[in-house]
Amino acid sequence: MKSILRSCTALTMALSIAVQPAFPQMLTEIGPGEGAVSIVAWAGYIERGETMAEFDWVTGFEEATGCMVQVKTANTSDEMVALMNEGGFDLVTASGDASLRMIAGNRVQEINTDLIPSWSEIDERLKEAPWHFVDGKHYGTPYMWGPNVLMYNTEVFGDNPPTSWDVVFEEQTLPDGQSNVGRVQAYDGPIHVADAALYLMYHQPELGIASPYELNADQYAAALDLLREQRKLVSRYWHDAFIQIDDFKNEGMAASGSWPFQVNLLQSDGAPISSVVPVEGATGWADTTMMHIDSEHPNCAYMWMEHTLSSNLMSDLSVWFGANPAVLAACTDGRGMQTAEGCTANGLDDFEKIAFWQTPVTQCESQGECVPYYRWVSDYIGVIGGR
Repeated sequence: MKSILRSCTALTMALSIAVQPAFPQMLTEIGPGEGAVSIVAWAGYIERGETMAEFDWVTGFEEATGCMVQVKTANTSDEMVALMNEGGFDLVTASGDASLRMIAGNRVQEINTDLIPSWSEIDERLKEAPWHFVDGKHYGTPYMWGPNVLMYNTEVFGDNPPTSWDVVFEEQTLPDGQSNVGRVQAYDGPIHVADAALYLMYHQPELGIASPYELNADQYAAALDLLREQRKLVSRYWHDAFIQIDDFKNEGMAASGSWPFQVNLLQSDGAPISSVVPVEGATGWADTTMMHIDSEHPNCAYMWMEHTLSSNLMSDLSVWFGANPAVLAACTDGRGMQTAEGCTANGLDDFEKIAFWQTPVTQCESQGECVPYYRWVSDYIGVIGGR
């Protein structure tokens, strides 16, 4: 993890050179709310009690500030970047494979942390994380982080739960006596190349992969070959969390990479579902609330960023999404539903073990030249299409 953070830092340094000083002047004080705030967010990140009544951190904010919250759900980081490029939004909950692209592309602005009173409560590991802290400037407020887990059907695996990602990468007979062909899923996003690379880091150390986001031509080719083999097993490439939930309920799915969010919803509905971080480790996400360069509602945007850091919101979201809060007090202060044991179960102590999403670039730290992200995009489309 430390080497991955170093490489991510190198990426931020490279990107900072490309960032032009065209940002608007930061607010120095928060004025009256403009009456609205529009947010691009992952599914399940901003709840107003419509899915489950007890999970609502929007209604109270709207009543207190007069800022009506509008949410546009994005299913992938690429979709988030595209939406922010189009404009018309105030905020985005961006993962590391999107945040640095938006900083380099002048789609988000530097924030004034003095206008966020709860900034001091943020986990020290996240305050200057390289996926949002560039050239000494903060480009967002940390929100949530967690692993991409291996979700599996407990009736399929019985007393032999999976311990490796091999159940979704290699053809095999599962503990229920049936093949895994047509019973597994994979993520419908180019960043899934990193999951294949992480698997190869463990099983083929002779490839010399130092980071799943920094692949030379040979390492990248090996990852693509593995993904092409996986293609023979996959019944669906998922990007919509709720469609994946339906597939595991009704379509006989046995295993897939997933988010704790889907695991929690399925378990709450009584489905025979569990999850694990396998022996190879896991990729993961550390998400940041970032403000659009042309935000039309900056006062409401700052109010929302402060609101997100309240420990009761962080606590309830941590329970709801199965993730870890940016404010550590949310695990223990009793203001919300989360507990210290719950945060431990969500992987709070595994921060150093997660390969957090980042954008692959040509000039990488671990070796002279790496395959850049635009190649990941085009080649992964080819893999899904059977090429």
